[in-house]
Amino acid sequence: MTGMFQSRSERQRELAARFVIRVRPVFMTVLSTSLFMLVVLIIFPRLSRAEANADADHGKQLFEKRCTGCHSLDKDKEGPRLRGVYGRQAGKVSSYNYSEVLQSSGITWDDVSLNKWLTDPESTVAGTDMSFRVTQPDERAEIIHFLKAVSLQSPPSEPVKAQ
Repeated sequence: MTGMFQSRSERQRELAARFVIRVRPVFMTVLSTSLFMLVVLIIFPRLSRAEANADADHGKQLFEKRCTGCHSLDKDKEGPRLRGVYGRQAGKVSSYNYSEVLQSSGITWDDVSLNKWLTDPESTVAGTDMSFRVTQPDERAEIIHFLKAVSLQSPPSEPVKAQ
């Protein structure tokens, strides 16, 4: 019965039924969204760790291919050792003889400065001795990712002068 002849309890039951019909889909949507987000939060860090390892592995390969002619992680060669470069000020490895312009550049190596440096060292610090460039943006990103990972994983070793 609807309208004026409906008892108070019948109206309350009808309103409660409408409320349940309207609230149930909202509740189910919120619940399913919450469960989905929980699953994403549990799985995503695992995926990003695996992806980071893959990037670091490829970055290591690129570093070895592109950089080890002049650099090493733990030995000064034609260029300074690069373990610990991420977060370090340019020109500050005491065992390496840097150019004056690089020593006085004030650069601290991070994603932005390393990307700019690897793109074009001369435009980053005019008069620098390094002329090698990594022209591909994705290769630069992976090399930087690798240098960041090795810099953060382990402290720089004692410098060893290459012979």
